[in-house]
Amino acid sequence: MANILLGWELGRALGHAGRLKSLALPLLARGHDVSFALRDLVHTQRQLAGIDAPKFQAPFWQHRVNGLPKGEASLADILLACGWIDAGAVNGLVDGWRALLQVTQAELVVCDYAPTAVLAARSLGIPSAAVGAGFTMPPALTALPPLRDWEPAQGERMAAGEARVLDSANAVLARYAAPPLARASGLLLGDAPLLCTFPELDPWRRPPDSVRWYGPNVPPSAGAADPQWPAGAGARVFAYLNAPHAEHAAMLQALGAAGCRTLCYAPEVAAGARPPVVGLNIAWARAPVDLAQALPACEFVVCHAGESTVSQALLAGRPLLLMPQAAESFLTARRVREMGAGINIGELAWPLDWAAIVRSLLDGGAYRQAAQAFAKRHAGFDARRQAETLADALEVLALKSA
Repeated sequence: MANILLGWELGRALGHAGRLKSLALPLLARGHDVSFALRDLVHTQRQLAGIDAPKFQAPFWQHRVNGLPKGEASLADILLACGWIDAGAVNGLVDGWRALLQVTQAELVVCDYAPTAVLAARSLGIPSAAVGAGFTMPPALTALPPLRDWEPAQGERMAAGEARVLDSANAVLARYAAPPLARASGLLLGDAPLLCTFPELDPWRRPPDSVRWYGPNVPPSAGAADPQWPAGAGARVFAYLNAPHAEHAAMLQALGAAGCRTLCYAPEVAAGARPPVVGLNIAWARAPVDLAQALPACEFVVCHAGESTVSQALLAGRPLLLMPQAAESFLTARRVREMGAGINIGELAWPLDWAAIVRSLLDGGAYRQAAQAFAKRHAGFDARRQAETLADALEVLALKSA
């Protein structure tokens, strides 16, 4: 049996922890020793309740990098803003990850958007596997792709940013006499990239036959609360609002004005923050909601285009109202809009006509038909079998290192 560390470093959505949970369960059932290193130890408590495994605070960048150009051109710019502009800063984070790997006696590191964990594992000669949806798993044999492909190409800037990240990484590896990386994408892919999404949601538009698609990680609903919908006869809408947004109040008011019965889960509100809207037939969940029950019962889903929530909504045949707040979520929302299964407000003219947006989702059968077509294409997907398949792949890696 192996000691396996599951790490999450970058990104704020709870889907990262959910993905690691879905992997931890079959690994624990097979007798492996599993531990977590999590960016967020607070909002994940209920999500990971019942999993008997140590949970550590993951080392991650907590400072501001000044002087970077506005608007990320590629994933390299995201890493630069997370300290990768300076090898000394990266080394400090690597020291933290190395200590975790040594304390847990890790023989395999499973990294969910955790490039510094990949680097630390490489510095110690420990194999790493990367798991994640398309955005955090760029194509392996090319330069990092542009995040804003609708804008003029920024080839020089992208090349310079990627070179800076790679230089920082290799400077740290040289300190430990570890083999250098040939490409910056290796920081996000590790030794074994396991792509956990569907081709239709891949922001990099890889050909369907070019990689293995494992499908999304859907953690079991154990510990999640039953959905408690507002009373009445209006259409049910489920909203997962995982970060503040200037349009939350206007959106919720439009749902109320349209007679919808809205069930919202927002981690900040569940932790005691004031809701952006009170009343208007809106119920605020005090804990994560069981999506297996909530999604089939609603008319459509509102979220910030996190891949996990989007995948689960589409597998349930439910269209989406998407409010992206970052490049990752915008690219996911654009893919949903392209297949006709939802509305991406990031592509609409402002100011937004929320009444028309809500009405188009309530009346627009085409959105539901597109979502149901997606569900039909992937009707054979089984989240438990997917998790077992990934566990098989991780066991092979762990055995190679033994």
